[in-house]
Amino acid sequence: MALGRKNYLFVGSEAGGKAAAIAYTLIETAKLNAIDPHVWLADTLARIPDYKITKVDDLLPWKWRG
Repeated sequence: MALGRKNYLFVGSEAGGKAAAIAYTLIETAKLNAIDPHVWLADTLARIPDYKITKVDDLLPWKWRG
């Protein structure tokens, strides 16, 4: 935790900090749902270009079924 706090000082901007917080939250949520974050993220990033915007919630870690 202390190392993380030190690293967060260098995110670059408020927008960068928010983006990092979103990424950390999604990764930790995947872990809490017994999903490998690397597999989930790779699958999600591959699907995004062709995915309907109205269905994007289905890609969130707690709804994802690989």
